[in-house]
Amino acid sequence: MPEIRALGLDGVLEIIPRRFGDERGFFSETYNAEALLAHGIRLAFVQDNHSYSAIAGTLRGLHYQLPPRAQAKLVRVVRGRAFDVVVDIRKGSPTFAQWIGLELSAERWNQILVPVGFAHGFVTLEPETEVLYKVSEHYSAEHERAIRFDDPQIGIKWPVDADLLRLSAKDRDASLLADAKLFDFGR
Repeated sequence: MPEIRALGLDGVLEIIPRRFGDERGFFSETYNAEALLAHGIRLAFVQDNHSYSAIAGTLRGLHYQLPPRAQAKLVRVVRGRAFDVVVDIRKGSPTFAQWIGLELSAERWNQILVPVGFAHGFVTLEPETEVLYKVSEHYSAEHERAIRFDDPQIGIKWPVDADLLRLSAKDRDASLLADAKLFDFGR
């Protein structure tokens, strides 16, 4: 069974799968639906994504998809390190606009579960970082949205100086939270 720890926002969890190693290397079951169901986590993932960042300081996010194509994500780093951020974007939620950050690394072998209704992003802390993540809904350009990484209403404390960040044009030009189309809490 993996180790599972709540991170302070509703449904956001750190999951640490077990690794079994010997002189040849290791084996790890990184996803098991039955093991997660035993902890009350019922998700069906439909797509795996793989992100490679050559340069430390590459920031991707804050991304989400609107219903009916909203996505939960299970995110892990298989090479390098990244600071992963999850933001509650459910209007009316008691934790609306609050965020948590967690360092994910190949060494720690930890994962973060991002429920529907939360925006997600990360910044790489080492060159050659690779992030894998499962999603519960297929990608939809029509439903995809982004919120600015430096939105003052959210106030994320990124561990990389803003002048050193590498962003896509889409992320640099993303909406502020106040202007974004969001989720209604409880729907």
